[in-house]
Amino acid sequence: MSAVYNLVVLASRPPDWSHEQFVTWWRSEHAEVTRVLPGLRRWRHLDIDAALEPRSEGWDGMSVLSFDTADDLSRALASPEWAAAVAHVGAMRGRRIAVMGEEAELFTGP
Repeated sequence: MSAVYNLVVLASRPPDWSHEQFVTWWRSEHAEVTRVLPGLRRWRHLDIDAALEPRSEGWDGMSVLSFDTADDLSRALASPEWAAAVAHVGAMRGRRIAVMGEEAELFTGP
């Protein structure tokens, strides 16, 4: 399998939104403006329903947007489609962590 380069976004909802409202927005309305990113190969989203430990609490979802190369991701981040996705988030007031890196598959089950 060839290498995959990912953008991973961990996010929490705005203080006045419910968890369900935020996840629905992310997977529908926001997905419509994000899934058109040039070079996007795969997009997975995790609806976080529990934290393993107290220091991990407070997050509502995680997206993994996958590209073939770091250059493909860089082109996506420089695109008008990315600008539109960022504008769509606007001043939502939630928190987020966004990181990028090359994926390494460590285990595939039977």
